[in-house]
Amino acid sequence: MNDRIIDLNSGSYGSSLSADRQRVLRNTYALLALSLIPTVLGAWIGVATGFMAAMGTGASMILFFVGAFGLMFLVEKTKHSAVGVAALLGFTFFMGLMLSRLLAAILGFKNGGTLIMTAFGGTAAIFFAMASLATVVKRDLSGLQKFLFVGAVIAMIAGIANVFLQSTGVHLALLVAVLGIFSAFMLVDVKRVIDGGETNYISATLNIYLDLYNVFTALLQLLGIFGGDRD
Repeated sequence: MNDRIIDLNSGSYGSSLSADRQRVLRNTYALLALSLIPTVLGAWIGVATGFMAAMGTGASMILFFVGAFGLMFLVEKTKHSAVGVAALLGFTFFMGLMLSRLLAAILGFKNGGTLIMTAFGGTAAIFFAMASLATVVKRDLSGLQKFLFVGAVIAMIAGIANVFLQSTGVHLALLVAVLGIFSAFMLVDVKRVIDGGETNYISATLNIYLDLYNVFTALLQLLGIFGGDRD
């Protein structure tokens, strides 16, 4: 009899836990979709005003790192309250503003608009593939996350170094590496929510947003390099 009670309670608890994970995942996807609005707004303001294009490479890099890491810290500090949502949306607006330099350069091509839409569609396709894969993969991917983090740090350091080296080969290799690393990060981050490893939807949204952002920028640059039409 006691065994039956324990089994019934375990089943109820398992169902509740599954429902909680689904709620976090739904909230994450909803907030992720909402975060695209300030991103687009920030990008539009940046392109329209030429704010980022007018800044030097060094100044824009400093602004990016100080602003991005400062706002990410704020998001994590406030993630258990409604302020965290506002902080996240402020962060995505800032990231859209930072994106405007790249967008302005791509729009300098005759087919710039097509390249941007292609990169957006490609990013959406990668996300759909990784999110779908996360629902069927049974293996624990927490170990992979550590290797991806190391790879991301190495790519960031190499990217900073290449600002001074100006090597086209290194730049191309980094873009391909970033595309692969953050596509894999999408899989890991969505899987963490599904497995219950991430229970805060604001943190989950921040992580997946960064994955999407990096995949989009890498893909857009590759399309610009190989498919940009200046004629």
